[in-house]
Amino acid sequence: MTPEALADLVRTSAAQVLTARGADPAVLPATVTVERPRNPEHGDYATNIALQVAKKAGLAPRDFAQELADALAATDGIDSAEIAGPGFVNLRLAADAQGEQIRQVLTLGDAYGRGTALAGRKINLEFVSANPTGPIHLGGTRWAAVGDALGRVLQAQGADVTREYYFNDAGAQIDRFVRSLIAAAKGDPAPEDGYAGAYISDIAAEVLRQEPSALSLPEDERNETFRRIGVDLMFGEIKKSLHEFGTDFDVYFHEDSLHQSGAVEKAVESLKENGSLYHADGAWWLRSTEFGDDKDRVVIKSDGAPAYIAGDIAYLQDKIGRGFDLCIYMLGADHHGYIARLKAAAAAMGHDPSVVEVLIGQLVNLVSEGKPVRMSKRAGTVITMEDLVEAVGVDAARYELTRYSVDSSIDIDLDLLRKSSDENPVYYVQYAHARLASLQRNAADLGLKFDNDADFGLLTLDREGDLIRTIGEFPTVVQRAAELREPHRVARYLESLAGAFHKFYAVAQVLPKGDEEATPLTYARLALCEAARQVFANGLALLGVSAPERM
Repeated sequence: MTPEALADLVRTSAAQVLTARGADPAVLPATVTVERPRNPEHGDYATNIALQVAKKAGLAPRDFAQELADALAATDGIDSAEIAGPGFVNLRLAADAQGEQIRQVLTLGDAYGRGTALAGRKINLEFVSANPTGPIHLGGTRWAAVGDALGRVLQAQGADVTREYYFNDAGAQIDRFVRSLIAAAKGDPAPEDGYAGAYISDIAAEVLRQEPSALSLPEDERNETFRRIGVDLMFGEIKKSLHEFGTDFDVYFHEDSLHQSGAVEKAVESLKENGSLYHADGAWWLRSTEFGDDKDRVVIKSDGAPAYIAGDIAYLQDKIGRGFDLCIYMLGADHHGYIARLKAAAAAMGHDPSVVEVLIGQLVNLVSEGKPVRMSKRAGTVITMEDLVEAVGVDAARYELTRYSVDSSIDIDLDLLRKSSDENPVYYVQYAHARLASLQRNAADLGLKFDNDADFGLLTLDREGDLIRTIGEFPTVVQRAAELREPHRVARYLESLAGAFHKFYAVAQVLPKGDEEATPLTYARLALCEAARQVFANGLALLGVSAPERM
């Protein structure tokens, strides 16, 4: 019996009790929640449905809970049902019924944990979008890991997800980048407001290799040559780094295309026509305070040039025009103002502000030997994606960056992530998978294989039950991770699954030893272990982390 099947059983039984008492079953929620109690002595699962609906039905919670417990206790697959406190119902499942969870995992395989909660949603997921003026720094690296994992989790719940990178190839930062390249090509120091680091010198040298006469061209042609080649080279390196990090995008959208195509001008004119813009002090302002922003925003500056938000408005309109009903933006810690700004832009264009979601990621720091790591070998002043990957590898970097809520700043301990011990979270989880894969290989050497039709009623140890119930939580974890946009829930779940497996393995002999013969219990435990291995593989895949079979 899966947690979902148990929840359905509780709801059906509750409806029968209410009907028998002359109460309306319509007071029941569409989905009943069953959860694992914090204290295992209280049972395998518990529900508070009696507390939720008894008074609405004109019943005392404990009376309703007792009648519900009696009905459930008489049902096949339920070992016991007892009331506790003001009206909780604690449930214990029969071992064979609980073992059906194993059969479900083995039947579904890679599909276990997937659902349909977001089926029909068309989501644009924009993340990283680092300016093409330098290597990806740690903040962008965090988004590369979290954004890719979030895309996988959303897709696992049935959403149609487009991963998009907003390529900022217009604006002052590109001008500073070009000036920095030209200075490096001349052998001059970097401009005061420019970019420095070995990568600037490398790109400048490559521009000159491709266009040896670039420095002798007229100023406008020279600048355009360094801009065209330099930006293309830098963005090529960014895409290569992301690909090697396991993060690829479906769309690379060029900011400059919004200006070249007239999309910005069209969006501005549309807002003027619907009265969402007003003219004051020589500039055009968005009435963003009317839509919840803390102040009105300049869209067209007094010199006639579009402000940055003009591009944001046109870009959002473009996304909605492409049919997306949800646009998720993953932005850095200094972008809190964008939440109200983008929602105001959506509302001003006549859309529901909820079409916009903004996730704000906090800072990432590296620590080694107890001290902050601040200098990059290549970028000079910031730590880059390449620095982190070189230090700990792709798997450890992705896992560590994904296992925390984006709301929190994190310190990554490089020394810890290099350890082959239980202290290292990614090692702890990957080792559990490798150990399970090894167990199946050893079983095969003995001529044994897990059996979907094993007698799971034999799995009566507390540690066996705990592992089965932990396996059963996976679909709900994935659904919640998608709904709350929190892929770190998957990582934390895998760590709890690893703990449950290692505790089980410490007390339960799986394979026969010496001259021992395999028994029905052997096959039941082998199936349980394979189910656990499958869930580790599925969970790690959602994080974009490998599931090694040997370590």
